[in-house]
Amino acid sequence: MRPLLQLQNIACQYHNQTVFNDLSLHINEGSIACLLGPSGCGKTTVLRAIAGFENLTAGEILIDGERVSAPGYSVSPDKRGLGMVFQDYALFPHMTLNDNVGFALRKLSAARRQKIIDEMLDTVGLHGFGERYPHELSGGQQQRIALARALAAEPRLLLLDEPFSNLDIDLRERLGQDIREILKQRGITTLLVTHDQHEAFALGDLIGIMNNGRILQWDTPFNLYHEPSNLFVANFIGQGVLLEGTLNAADQVKTHLGIIQGDRAYPWPEGSTVNVLLRPDDIIPDPDSTLRGTIVHEAFKGADIMYTLEFPAGCKVLTLFPSHQRHAIGDSVGIRVAADHLIAFPAE
Repeated sequence: MRPLLQLQNIACQYHNQTVFNDLSLHINEGSIACLLGPSGCGKTTVLRAIAGFENLTAGEILIDGERVSAPGYSVSPDKRGLGMVFQDYALFPHMTLNDNVGFALRKLSAARRQKIIDEMLDTVGLHGFGERYPHELSGGQQQRIALARALAAEPRLLLLDEPFSNLDIDLRERLGQDIREILKQRGITTLLVTHDQHEAFALGDLIGIMNNGRILQWDTPFNLYHEPSNLFVANFIGQGVLLEGTLNAADQVKTHLGIIQGDRAYPWPEGSTVNVLLRPDDIIPDPDSTLRGTIVHEAFKGADIMYTLEFPAGCKVLTLFPSHQRHAIGDSVGIRVAADHLIAFPAE
């Protein structure tokens, strides 16, 4: 696969403050990538630089092999072949949905324009809505129209800026899955910016975790969850706890929950104090186990209940039980540790 978007050692300043520096990534044609990080980490500025709304102070941006940004040089946003969907949808309230979707198609014949509009409305599941106005739609429907308008111009690259932040959680997840399917069917290369890991995991083939203007890990959702490269990524992605232990061997850690055998070797000396990352799915219910913890907190999640368990040594872990196996606060329950992907970090 060839890269459609390349950021090569780019830097950007805002009011004499460096937002990001020496940042590089590439996105292959047809892939969906995400920049994920807390507010203020620089991810939206990266998106705006790609779109041509922010100037670079170093490096260059290439789209489909064409240089579009460099210090002192910038191709105008309308010449970059981009589609963009904003957080607030940015629909024209006085226009029908037909006119909103067809806004970038004004140079085409009326018949060709309407054919594309009908195709886009059908693609986003809003066939027959063309004569309605934005205020007559729900938030999810407005987001679909914003996507249809962006796709109508057949962009080389689609940029999504926090597209689901105004929607409730259930709608966010459903719409994210629908939009991923649409983008994959049409082979649209996409970059999403979000602070919500559920959005990123629902859409992204690759995700870059950003903090303080740097990409800390550029990886698949699976690897980010199971093989975080540093403590920030480990804490930012998913839920889990850090359990103190001692390195018995390069691939073995002794903890208050017993010895955990790993699937990788660590370079630190034997006897080193480490922190082991344990996710809720690493702690398996086992009524026959002699390793027992006391339930001190519960969070009902529908199909599962997440329990916080405390052990005599004072350490706590999270675990998921099927919701039909309900226990009370204070109950003692048996568990076993199944940390197939052992992740350890040097103790700070």
